[in-house]
Amino acid sequence: MQVAEQNTAIGAAGELADFLRRRREQIAQRWADAALFRTVFTVARDEAVEASRAVVDALADVARSGRLEDLAAPGFTAVRDQLGRMSASRGRAGFTPAQIDSEVAGLRAPVIALLRAEFDASAEGPAHDCALALTALMGTLRLVVLETTVTEGEQVIARQHQQLLEVATPVIRLWEGVVAVPLIGILDSARSQVVMESLLEAIVEHGAAYAILDITGVPTVDSLVAQHLMKTVAAARLMGAECIVSGIRPAIAQTIVHLGIDLGTVVTRAGLADALAHALTERGVVVSRHSLAGASPQ
Repeated sequence: MQVAEQNTAIGAAGELADFLRRRREQIAQRWADAALFRTVFTVARDEAVEASRAVVDALADVARSGRLEDLAAPGFTAVRDQLGRMSASRGRAGFTPAQIDSEVAGLRAPVIALLRAEFDASAEGPAHDCALALTALMGTLRLVVLETTVTEGEQVIARQHQQLLEVATPVIRLWEGVVAVPLIGILDSARSQVVMESLLEAIVEHGAAYAILDITGVPTVDSLVAQHLMKTVAAARLMGAECIVSGIRPAIAQTIVHLGIDLGTVVTRAGLADALAHALTERGVVVSRHSLAGASPQ
């Protein structure tokens, strides 16, 4: 019995593949007017029709392979990027994954109508088996779209997070040959990497001989934060710049001592102004508190 059912399923999948090939143009024309395609391809209807054809071809390939419920079926590979762009476009328009899924589910009705018009619509026979196969195939398509929607959403969040990190860690040119990074907030591994990359790029861009890391706005310093700072200092030295750490408040100094962290090789100053004064002095610029307060970068 199981062998017979399996053979029936394989036969229905093959019949469905042939049907999708025969009715490719009609399905594509009807899908082009569906919300999922119509609202994404707004410039020309021909673009929506062409995209619909590509999806129909992919479904036919999956049906031909007999892997109706396999998300990894090769047939879906050709349209994953396209489906991802479509779902991302709907997401940017404010649609939730559930609403996008509902739109994909709506693509089944036009195909069923064509299927019933072509086959004998009795409860038994080819029409019934093809309808079951189509239901399974469209269910898999919905999962593929949902998967691409979630993946695209995660990528958007990752890009936004990276952009926020870059905005939160600006590199400022304080003087000729002197750049600074004022750090505010928690310094974790991801942000530390952005700090290092941004600082090294600024050193090269401005030909900086001194780089100041100001941690006045960092609430706490633990062994991990100190390790990140040491790595950044070492990287800056490799680029030919001396790194100065400023903003070490009394509480942070006590924490560093308590943790046994050795910053002996790092130049430290109490504040950003002191760090800038040190850098300018090292460059041969005569600095007084009055001149430093009213100075501007040369």
